[in-house]
Amino acid sequence: MIVDDQTLVRQGIRSLLELADIEVVGEADDGEVALEVVAAAAPDVVLLDLRMPRRDGIWALERLRDRGVAVPVLVLTTFDDDALVLEALRAGARGYLLKDVTLEQLAHAVRALAEGGTLIAPSITDRLVRAIRSGPSPVGPDAPSAQELTEREVEVLRLVAAGYSNREIAGVLFLAEGTVKNHVSTILLKLGARDRTNAVLRALHEGILR
Repeated sequence: MIVDDQTLVRQGIRSLLELADIEVVGEADDGEVALEVVAAAAPDVVLLDLRMPRRDGIWALERLRDRGVAVPVLVLTTFDDDALVLEALRAGARGYLLKDVTLEQLAHAVRALAEGGTLIAPSITDRLVRAIRSGPSPVGPDAPSAQELTEREVEVLRLVAAGYSNREIAGVLFLAEGTVKNHVSTILLKLGARDRTNAVLRALHEGILR
């Protein structure tokens, strides 16, 4: 599903995704309409712009989170702003890309999120790490300190941070997919994180990932 206030942009993204054999099941031009379309169309992934009139992308992310809607959201925007990136991730976004990506990169991101992965544009990762380390913990001041991860758990977490799905991690590490799911669950528990993206942010803040 595509959420963007510019009709031509939505049409362009739809046409490109269809070239990559990705079906677009719905469109919306602001955050409030997006909630209605998500409920009606049940998309596997939502591509979400942030700056829109009326209800913006952050508002939509927060409403989806508050309502317990677990659809993966990939922010696709022109705004390369550290504070906005962090705000979107804290509101529940599972990925963040700029609109200058190639079709191949966009299609890879959509599939990664559909399979449970996360993906942040490499061009903003370094600045994101610095912003996290210079500010408060991304999981809040009352969160418990991260428990020590095993070497295997750190390996899994690095692949999660790179946007790999559980199936892809299993292939890379020669593990059963169920074993990877168990590792991810343990990582979330040890880091006091609510989801995979939050676990990556927490690990960066704690210095577990560099």
